[in-house]
Amino acid sequence: MSDLVEPGHSDDTSDLRAATNQVPALVGHNVVTADRALTEAVARLGSAAVVDDLAVLGAEAGSAEAREHGMLANRHHPELVPYDRFGNRVDEVAFHPSWHWLMERAVGHGLQAAPWEQQEAGDDHAHLRRAAGFFAWSQTEPGHGCPISMTYAAVPALRADDAIAKEWTPLLAARAYDPGVRAPSDKAGALAGMGMTEKQGGSDVRANRTQALPTADDGWYTLRGHKWFTSAPMNDVFLVLAQAPGGLTCFVVPRVLPGGSRNRIDVVRLKDKLGNRSNASSELELDGTLAQRLGDEGRGVRTIIEMVAATRLDCVLGSASLMRHALAEASWHVSHRSAFGGLLVDKPLMQNVVADLAVESEAATALAMRLASAVDRPGDAHEVALRRIALPLAKFWVCKRTPAMVAEAMECLGGNGYVEESGLPLMFRESPLNSIWEGSGNVNALDVLRALGREPEVLHAWITEVGAARGGDGRLDRAVDDTLAVLGDTDGLEAGARRLAGQMAACLQGSLLVRFAPAEVADAFCGSRFGTSYGGTFGMLTSGSLRTVVERATPHA
Repeated sequence: MSDLVEPGHSDDTSDLRAATNQVPALVGHNVVTADRALTEAVARLGSAAVVDDLAVLGAEAGSAEAREHGMLANRHHPELVPYDRFGNRVDEVAFHPSWHWLMERAVGHGLQAAPWEQQEAGDDHAHLRRAAGFFAWSQTEPGHGCPISMTYAAVPALRADDAIAKEWTPLLAARAYDPGVRAPSDKAGALAGMGMTEKQGGSDVRANRTQALPTADDGWYTLRGHKWFTSAPMNDVFLVLAQAPGGLTCFVVPRVLPGGSRNRIDVVRLKDKLGNRSNASSELELDGTLAQRLGDEGRGVRTIIEMVAATRLDCVLGSASLMRHALAEASWHVSHRSAFGGLLVDKPLMQNVVADLAVESEAATALAMRLASAVDRPGDAHEVALRRIALPLAKFWVCKRTPAMVAEAMECLGGNGYVEESGLPLMFRESPLNSIWEGSGNVNALDVLRALGREPEVLHAWITEVGAARGGDGRLDRAVDDTLAVLGDTDGLEAGARRLAGQMAACLQGSLLVRFAPAEVADAFCGSRFGTSYGGTFGMLTSGSLRTVVERATPHA
């Protein structure tokens, strides 16, 4: 064979198979401590000790093992098991072991309902700690955050009935992941879900048709109808809305009844969704399903609204988490990939793009943590009013900004970012979810108008919050003044509700960055988001120390 080799050529082709100029996987870093925007916000709103509490979670979230489990949970989809081997109707869902690995650690880190009991025990930063942990841990895989979020959100709604809250809260707050359909008395921990929307109504829950008829047992009803979207049907208890004789009412639906028998909850099918495939989103039929009334008849929306508020906070946290994860991958990639004679991070235009992504991520993180800290102060009138107005503002704005931001981060990786192994395609598919769940963009923008019209204290809270940065940046000051002028034009408020919500949210973000972020971050944000040259896409910054912003955002393994 050597006679066939041309002069000057080698028959050793190993160099052709060697991968060069490929970026190492972003593993082995601490997702919490490597995120300066997060740690600074948590230390400022809580303490350095809260950051230290999250270090173990951050290390586990950044491990190669967590990354692998996140990929496997989405590669092996949950499967509906309507009958057991003997023909008994069971309506269960089988998950891959990686799903259970992720869930066990999320529950073990107290990311479900634990903060409510911690708060009652005197922990002043329980919800901030949990929010930062949820933000960091969701970067392992977004789908399993859904049952974790619903379990967290169920507790404030359950408090509408002291007896029901005392029955369920200890199980929901327990740091023991105990899957399986069994009686609550036989479980070390439980998870909660919710079922609000129906085929004919969607967000218009007052159009719900599911009927609830009282039984002879006081407080118990039988339900007949359906639920169009119920995620995590293997959870132990669900909060649902149904039409009782007195109107739309909230109900608690246990998977297993007090006597130990299974409740009638028929899982019709699992949804074929755009985003994550790890979580089982289902359609349910209810026919003779037993449910316990929560709150008064006819006050279902008012009863469940606290659960909606808490899940909206998690929508903001989840979207901010996707932003941060995408940014981390993009900044890591350009810091290790060479092209056109040097590292990508040294190219001025790439610096502009990544710096802009970093500014967007830091603004989302700062606002999300600020909202979480408000939950820790339920007795503070300003914090309550700010939470009321800022939640729909942030839900609208941060969630709307996420798809474009993740798409731009994917582009930083080029073709490598377009393949599933990079993790960016899953993030991109997931990115529209939080803008749809718990009220679409229009629903949240209109909720802003509703709050402004009915609760004068919320506008005062917003003005106070953005006013704390007054004089720090003239562009922010002008944006606040412009927003107040829009509020004065009452004739076109509904048609312009999205514009108003976006302006108010950006002003909140700008005020936080001007007050607390490094000068180069605040300058880049105010110069672009409130400047006249902003083109609506990323990478069009005209000021600031871009390299410094990029270095601040890049994780270090």
